[in-house]
Amino acid sequence: MLEIPGAPALSAFRIAKLLERLTAIEPAVRGLAARFVHFADLERALTASEGAILQQLLTYGPRLSEDAAAAAGERVLIVPRAGTISPWSSKATDIVHVCGLASVRRVERGIEYRLRAAQPLGSARLAQLAPALLDRMTEMALLDPGEAARLFEHARPRALATVSLAGGRAALAAANERLGLALSADEIDYLLASFAELKRDPTDVELMMFAQANSEHCRHKIFNAAWTIDGRRRSESLFAMIRHTHALHPEGVLSAYRDNAAVIGGSTGTRYFPDPASGIYGGHLEPIDILIKVETHNHPTAISPFPGAATGSGGEIRDEGATGRGGKPKAGLTGFSVSNLRIPGYERPWEGEFGVPARIASPLEIMLEGPIGAASFNNEFGRPAVCGYFRTLEHVTAGGRAARGYHKPIMVAGGLGNIRRAHVHKLDAPVGARLVVLGGPAMLIGLGGGAASSLGSGASSADLDFASVQRGNPEMQRRAQEVIDHCWSLGERNPIALIHDVGAGGLSNAVPESVAHGGHGAHIDLRAVPSAEPGMSPMELWCNEAQERYVLIVAADALERFGAIAARERCPFAVIGELDAGGQLRVSDPLFHDCPVDMPLEILLGKPPRLERDVVSIAPLRRRFDARIDLSEALYRVLRLPAVADKTFLITIGDRSVGGLVSRDQLVGPWQ
Repeated sequence: MLEIPGAPALSAFRIAKLLERLTAIEPAVRGLAARFVHFADLERALTASEGAILQQLLTYGPRLSEDAAAAAGERVLIVPRAGTISPWSSKATDIVHVCGLASVRRVERGIEYRLRAAQPLGSARLAQLAPALLDRMTEMALLDPGEAARLFEHARPRALATVSLAGGRAALAAANERLGLALSADEIDYLLASFAELKRDPTDVELMMFAQANSEHCRHKIFNAAWTIDGRRRSESLFAMIRHTHALHPEGVLSAYRDNAAVIGGSTGTRYFPDPASGIYGGHLEPIDILIKVETHNHPTAISPFPGAATGSGGEIRDEGATGRGGKPKAGLTGFSVSNLRIPGYERPWEGEFGVPARIASPLEIMLEGPIGAASFNNEFGRPAVCGYFRTLEHVTAGGRAARGYHKPIMVAGGLGNIRRAHVHKLDAPVGARLVVLGGPAMLIGLGGGAASSLGSGASSADLDFASVQRGNPEMQRRAQEVIDHCWSLGERNPIALIHDVGAGGLSNAVPESVAHGGHGAHIDLRAVPSAEPGMSPMELWCNEAQERYVLIVAADALERFGAIAARERCPFAVIGELDAGGQLRVSDPLFHDCPVDMPLEILLGKPPRLERDVVSIAPLRRRFDARIDLSEALYRVLRLPAVADKTFLITIGDRSVGGLVSRDQLVGPWQ
């Protein structure tokens, strides 16, 4: 491993804020310096010319002064958590390889902090101060320089696990708790009966896959539930009520409630994109149909706001691109609902303190980091975020029976784009068509996020919350989108028959949904899935939610054409299996010579029990409005409430003209 020091890591403003945080914990701290440190994992020693190239690549940003380079103080090194790969590493490693340094396996980056204090702090006190310098969900602190080698440790692949049903229902209930599956009692009974019928024990892969594919996050079980309210059975579900308007007035709606995004008919106009044959941009007169999508990404944003909000926006972008046979995202929005901010030194009269689970970020942390994460992903992908909202709410019921608020925040990501009329609907691919994974490799991130997102705030364990944290790589997603754009520009020759984004549940959700679309089965080679972490178990490899991936179905005779497009965009892809005529999903593992998944899709997606909700209305306790407040003070309170106050920061923190498709900025001239 090679260690290469780099540029200053933080601005003077950020240093001052961190120093303020540190001195609040340890008054003896007098100063703080921070610089990047790079680590390179090498297959062999670099030649002089190779070392010079690597040094040049890692020389960026402002230069350190001699005094700063030799900064005194006790060292704390903050690096990505062991077993994870940072977004910076993914992009930097790719650049290093493009520059011909094939002997560099991977480069990673950390921040070296130097703390100056009135007296030596010692390792015990430094360990207590380190949490103030890191994101506990994505980073770790190292006090011993030799520990940096942990960044590149590779464990042996872990084997498949099964859950013995000899213990009956209690065994499944224990697995539900241990793995954080968020299964209901009815679903546990359903699985017990299903595997009894199959005459075998379930694997941990199958249980995790079922939990993700049938999570509230993916299946909207509460919205599709059967309701009994005050003893009266209701005929309609919440989802049926939402769909009622479309059922009565479907005019102009080309696709709704059936794909990753909805499509409405647009006007006829000229779209500009390259001619597939010549590569020259030109105008194409055709209907400009509109993709629309809004979704939430609450749990990851609550646990780690920047990457949570970033991957929320990234996931919504993928939903637009993965509609029908491929669409083009164009403009986005972000929104946040949180509890009261309680800004230190600026607390408002209506803000109480009710407490939240320690591992959930505070509302202020969410609003300081989340919007920047969402804006960052949108900008780096190349899509402007031009709209947003921000609300705070905490409410104590009359009589003080309950205090409610958005302790688990709502993070909204939305957007619109375009799709060609002939590509609005997915095709039923023939038997023998190939299943393709397009985009980045599998990593041990986001495991169980679909189930974790289906739990209330603080209902899961801290370890499971850590496991469900995600990370984004917008540059890789941009490459994948370029592949999709080239495919849809081919019109009738589009090689994509069907496309799904890889989101909650990872491949364990995207592959079954893709296969089930045409009523087929499939045989998958688990080890064909590209992976950046060889130590993952079959469950981790199949179910992780590594971002910037899509599952496509491509006809066998179109695979060569698709491969040429992906190679042109330097976007990785892999053929992981093919469709067959049965209704069985079989995932084989040639490494361990076993079969982590071998179950009918009908069990996985077809017949899980419907959720039942029996509720009783509670008459609200009302309080008389207390108007004993000065009118001027009342006005200032209203104007200072985030719901009313200026919220332009949600869009001004990013480039609203990125992508070149915004014809008029919101904040220009008389329209600002």
